[in-house]
Amino acid sequence: MRQPAVAGQFYPLRPENLEKELKQCFEGLEIRERDILGAVCPHAGYVYSGRVAAHVYAALSKADTYVLFGPNHTGYGSPVSVSIDTWKTPLGSLEVDRELAEGLSGSIIDMDELGHRYEHSIEVQLPFLQYRFDQDFRILPICLGMQDEETATEVGSLIANLVSKSGKKVTFIASSDFTHYQPANLARETDEEIIEAILNLDVSGIYERLYRRNASVCGYGPISAMLTASKKLGATRAELLKYSNSGEVSGDMDAVVGYAAIVVE
Repeated sequence: MRQPAVAGQFYPLRPENLEKELKQCFEGLEIRERDILGAVCPHAGYVYSGRVAAHVYAALSKADTYVLFGPNHTGYGSPVSVSIDTWKTPLGSLEVDRELAEGLSGSIIDMDELGHRYEHSIEVQLPFLQYRFDQDFRILPICLGMQDEETATEVGSLIANLVSKSGKKVTFIASSDFTHYQPANLARETDEEIIEAILNLDVSGIYERLYRRNASVCGYGPISAMLTASKKLGATRAELLKYSNSGEVSGDMDAVVGYAAIVVE
């Protein structure tokens, strides 16, 4: 059982408080399900980025399995790891799609729990899925410590091939925040460039802009893996649903973190 690592920090520990906070994140948003293949969601504390994330979750439709790509902030575990443990959150337990996980055996993706144990980027997405779809789905959590273009595209291609053979309805979610601790105007300028490449489904363009701007987007590998997988399964367009930053909550516009909600169809 993979126990929650950041309940009580990034989001409330008590189920009733967590449900209340999630309800607030969705307040005023219409649930309009779309045929989404992939998405980008932020992973900060809900008070800062939950409202942005809710824009994606309000548009998601029910899938058999949600493949979650997250960056490895901790440095623990394998360079690229899949978890096969049951994941617990304050809202209940979620099972991993072991059939898909076992298909990764012998690949660049190791079965390794240590990379996931203390990592928040995937965990914070799960209560949103539970709030929308109860427990009636499976997850495939993949943590990327190595985020270079070659690794990210290989991971995305591997997953897309497995999903294609499985015949399951799958949605890919990339967990990432954007620019970290820059003035709001500079963060937006940098983030707009990276987001433009994402909206063009241009993985190489993401890396070119990332290096040229020395951008501090933490989940560029997960975003690129998600885009690669989505394109292989027929994605042709992407849309930015919401962009915001931490300063809009904290009032500090001198050192913000950028958040974007993006869907790929």
